[in-house]
Amino acid sequence: MTHHHTRTDLGLLALRAGVGGTIFAHGAQKLFGWFGGHGIAATAGAMESMGFRPGRRSAVLAGLGEVAGGAGLALGLGTPVAGAASAATMTTAAVVHRPAGFFAMSGGYEYTAMLATAGSALAVAGPGRYSLDHVLGNRLNRPWMATVALTALGAAAAHVITQRDKAVAAAAAAQQTSDAEQVAHAEQAETTGA
Repeated sequence: MTHHHTRTDLGLLALRAGVGGTIFAHGAQKLFGWFGGHGIAATAGAMESMGFRPGRRSAVLAGLGEVAGGAGLALGLGTPVAGAASAATMTTAAVVHRPAGFFAMSGGYEYTAMLATAGSALAVAGPGRYSLDHVLGNRLNRPWMATVALTALGAAAAHVITQRDKAVAAAAAAQQTSDAEQVAHAEQAETTGA
């Protein structure tokens, strides 16, 4: 092995450990309440309020995608699928932050988008030699797997995002209607002297 390959493999290991560990921790917060998280019931309520319905199923799927994707990346196990799962969950998370713009300091999607980008890049690049995939003869790390996983999980994320955007739009329209009815009722009360 050349010095160049050793550097690349160490770089991939560092990137996998950092990105995978971070994504795993987010999932563990959702599923188990670890690392100061709120657990599945509170996460389900939060997901519902963000337009992901049903909330419990959304929380479980997001948590599983993050736990499995993050652990898989960190260990270098099933890296194409782990990277794609991480990218899909982080892309979906980025949508929640979209109204605040790009930068994380303003509540934007910068952070989740970078995690999604790193997950996608690792799905394509592979885990390097210092990985369980390498130990297992890359049986779960074939080049075609990255294409299939990124396509399938990207399509799933796009579907979830579309459904969520529809739910948010419907809730906004219902709120507008409710607000308009309250204003009309208040005006009617004023004119009738009620």
